[in-house]
Amino acid sequence: MGAFLRPSRFAVTIGDRMAMIVRVRAPCPPQRDPSDDKTNSSLLEDLAMRDDPTRPIGRFRFMNSQSVNLDGFATPAPELGLVAFQGPGDPVPSIKVADGRVIEMDGRGEDEFDAIDAFVARYCIDIAIAAQAMAIDSLEFARRLVNPEIPREELVRLAAGMTPAKLAEVLSLLNAAELVMAMTKLRARRTPSNQAHVTNRSDDPLLLAADAATAAAFGFREIETTVPVLADAPSNAVAVTIGAAVASPGMLVQCSVEEATELDLGMRGLVSYAETVSLYGTEQIFVDGDDTPWSKAFLTSAYASRGIKMRVTSGGGAEALMGGAERCSMFYLESRCVALARAIGAQGVQNGGIDSAAVAGSVPGGVRSLMAENVMVMLRNLEACTGNDALMSESDVRRTSRTHPIFIAGSDFICSGFGSIQRYDNMFGPSQWNSEDIDDFLAMQRDWGVDGGLKTAPEPEVAALRARATEAVCAVYRWLGLGDFTPRWAAQAVDAAGSKDVDAADLMLPMNASRTIMDTGITMLDVIAALAENGFDVEAERCLDMLKARVVGDYLQTAAIFDEEMNVLSLVTDPNRYSGPGTGYRPPDWRQGEIDNIRQQMSVADLRAEQFGHRSSKIRVAGSAEAVHDPRDVVVGVSPATGRDIWQTLSGLPVTDVIDELLAGLEEEGCIGRVVRFNRSIDLGMIGLGAARLSGSGIGIGLQAKGTALIHRRDLVTLANLELYSVAPTISRDHYRLMGINAGRHAKGMTPEPVRNPYSDEAIEARYHTRVVSLVAIERSCCADLEPESLEIER
Repeated sequence: MGAFLRPSRFAVTIGDRMAMIVRVRAPCPPQRDPSDDKTNSSLLEDLAMRDDPTRPIGRFRFMNSQSVNLDGFATPAPELGLVAFQGPGDPVPSIKVADGRVIEMDGRGEDEFDAIDAFVARYCIDIAIAAQAMAIDSLEFARRLVNPEIPREELVRLAAGMTPAKLAEVLSLLNAAELVMAMTKLRARRTPSNQAHVTNRSDDPLLLAADAATAAAFGFREIETTVPVLADAPSNAVAVTIGAAVASPGMLVQCSVEEATELDLGMRGLVSYAETVSLYGTEQIFVDGDDTPWSKAFLTSAYASRGIKMRVTSGGGAEALMGGAERCSMFYLESRCVALARAIGAQGVQNGGIDSAAVAGSVPGGVRSLMAENVMVMLRNLEACTGNDALMSESDVRRTSRTHPIFIAGSDFICSGFGSIQRYDNMFGPSQWNSEDIDDFLAMQRDWGVDGGLKTAPEPEVAALRARATEAVCAVYRWLGLGDFTPRWAAQAVDAAGSKDVDAADLMLPMNASRTIMDTGITMLDVIAALAENGFDVEAERCLDMLKARVVGDYLQTAAIFDEEMNVLSLVTDPNRYSGPGTGYRPPDWRQGEIDNIRQQMSVADLRAEQFGHRSSKIRVAGSAEAVHDPRDVVVGVSPATGRDIWQTLSGLPVTDVIDELLAGLEEEGCIGRVVRFNRSIDLGMIGLGAARLSGSGIGIGLQAKGTALIHRRDLVTLANLELYSVAPTISRDHYRLMGINAGRHAKGMTPEPVRNPYSDEAIEARYHTRVVSLVAIERSCCADLEPESLEIER
């Protein structure tokens, strides 16, 4: 660094600079053109006289083109329910209990209760502790939520006696960081998990099976499918269940369709859970949907009585979207929904905006309210499936911002529908996260060391699973008379990234297969028999185990999933016991290894092996290197690993081609190029200066094996140079040729125009820096206390 601090004839002191600034700014009336003396007002007048005065200036044209401006942002309108918290219709929390029943709740007497009030008052509120719970100051209770010394069990016990308005008031007091702390403690199950969407535009059974197997391979423990054509539902359910069983035991599958059909599929054993039983926070929306809390409770009981896991769906903004918010805030209405979920006996809730997430996200604080409603589910002692499914924003920054606090805190299901398939194939609509984002999500897990429920799946493993899943579906459909698939169709499904890659699909086959399933009474036992008869014994056993589990009923426990050994993880068997640092869920070593081991990581050994694959016999040692006096002589100095352990630069060029271009450029200028390897240092300045001191012209080129290069002169200090290519990944053959030409011109005493580093606005540092660390480590390992050696390059 000292070289840069030495004074020179070009040095300018701070005082000099200040004087220059003063001189530039000082008025010089005799030299001023009066037309240049424009006020802000006159400049604005000039702007107004443009051809299109309504056109924004360039900075705002650029800003307006960004993806975030595709989102809708609403001015808060409390009268329409477009407000996150504290709507004008939100009641003041209150409760009165007499003769063993609630006679007043949140400002309404019993004679004023609507259907939701009546159901919540009767079946949700624990009247034994209501007086105690409601008497706690809301701020005090909010502080207990983030206090690690207050156990979850105590908070859940007290929340059972709180009304919807009370819980809404408490949770509205938590800021973003406090919501993360509360969620960390309050989720039901200790071990986080994730749910996948597996759908496609064609209801293609082979692609569904292959994609279900892929989702299971990436670690999803629940798979949700749906249909663009309702009649295809039975076929989709069978295909996804088979594909999931190929990859893992204990996979829970649902087919999200109209409720009667979904229950029918569940009773046949073709699916194992449901979550699309919708709840709303105002009575009018229930009426519009021809539903009541009592009908939803009956449906919940119907699922449970057949051993089918079920949670309900709600989400802030739904009532505003349907014009029935009754001047209440989104958060208060969702508090009513969560209380209803508890009252009807559901084991969990899918909320966090869901289909109305963009509505909540359009108002100030709306995204915070989405997370707060997830925490509310946990506080009601229910499984939390925390949204992050429907796309809230076209902005990558906003959608990551919406998910990240939940990802950090962990929940029972981080996403209630991560689109594990292509975005265009998601028949629920694009998810917050899609297959395009799986690598990003896996990298986020690794970055933070947290368990988001996913793991890296090696490509050969996924390819094999996809092939077996398609074979299994082909065999079952043929055996049961559901349809026949062509070999071309099957091959395309195995290889496809999405349905656009499967042009051999027959769109009528899933419809005909579904009709046969329903008309002939096919159940999962028939599917199991078909699997067994066709040699898919492992898959048949896994499907049978799921039916056995429904009889046992353990997976109806709150927040239940199966691990890959068919162990039930739930509030009962795997409770969350977080009580501060060092407690709660920490990924075990084997799981941390899965989180850390993403497919893109590369070790020094991996890089050595890759470089070895590019080795060449074109570089040979010719003897020791000596100084010469020929004024045409220019030395190309290369680093210790060049032609030993490193054979390819960061730009992908062979080092032999780089050297060849440098020499060719020198020859164009009538110079003679020599190549010398310097063994004692990897410092490019030292290599370039050493080359210049050996050359007859006093000009040298320094080249590191990774591609960084410079031109040096023997009278300069080490850290000075004539030209520098510092961004090795962007340097092409032409650039190296130009560096050789300029070095030759310097050798002839000319002053050539410097070649600029190629510029790109891509952020290439993240792409190459870790690779550079490994390459530098290899370079350093090649350093030796040896004199420079001449190299012969076969050209």
